[in-house]
Amino acid sequence: MIETSGIKKSYGENHVLRGIDVTIKQGEIVSMIGPSGAGKTTFLRMLNWLEKPDAGSVRIEDTLIDPSTATKRQVRALRAHSAMVFQHYNLYRNKTALENITVPLVYVKKKTRAEAAGIGEILLARVGLWDKKDEYPSRLSGGQQQRVSIARALAINPSVMLFDEPTSSLDPELVEEVLNVMNEIAAEGMTMLVVSHEMRFVRSVSSRVLFLDEGLVLEDAPPEKIFKNPSNPRTRTFLRQANFAPS
Repeated sequence: MIETSGIKKSYGENHVLRGIDVTIKQGEIVSMIGPSGAGKTTFLRMLNWLEKPDAGSVRIEDTLIDPSTATKRQVRALRAHSAMVFQHYNLYRNKTALENITVPLVYVKKKTRAEAAGIGEILLARVGLWDKKDEYPSRLSGGQQQRVSIARALAINPSVMLFDEPTSSLDPELVEEVLNVMNEIAAEGMTMLVVSHEMRFVRSVSSRVLFLDEGLVLEDAPPEKIFKNPSNPRTRTFLRQANFAPS
């Protein structure tokens, strides 16, 4: 479960987030759409304290944190509940696919190397890459690198997965393999918050869709409502400009 209240963030005179109140229940898949600069990625990064909000609070599962009283212990507890998949993979270039999964397990989760390797191999098989376990990122396609990144995120057994434009750096022919893995994770009941421009994926997988613009949630509705009859004219304009006009 994710719950935010009054999340605000400014950089000088640029008010990126103006007060975001969102609740995501266990097992929901919520997608966040909106124009570039709307605050989507900034909001996502607030959820695991990669960026600190100026005001407001974040709750994931039983951990509640706000910027005025946040401690290192609370930040660690918050991050223990969630895992983030970035648009640019963020893999260790000098580590194999398997090592990219095992290193965090050994040094953060204090697993033995044998335990970590066992978990890593299971997860690589889960994302269809067991045969690539000894390859370095430079020898993997973008889609394969992103699948390794997803396997690494799953390794910490998170309650919540956060996806920040996971297919935006991929060639069109590689997008499908990543979306297929995300579909499988969603089908298993994982709570997910996804920032994405892949509108067909958003429409087919999401429990709800949030439309953000100028730092505010302007619409929060089931995908059929968003894509067929959005309430806010700015949502309608955005979908039209994204070549996905309401229908």
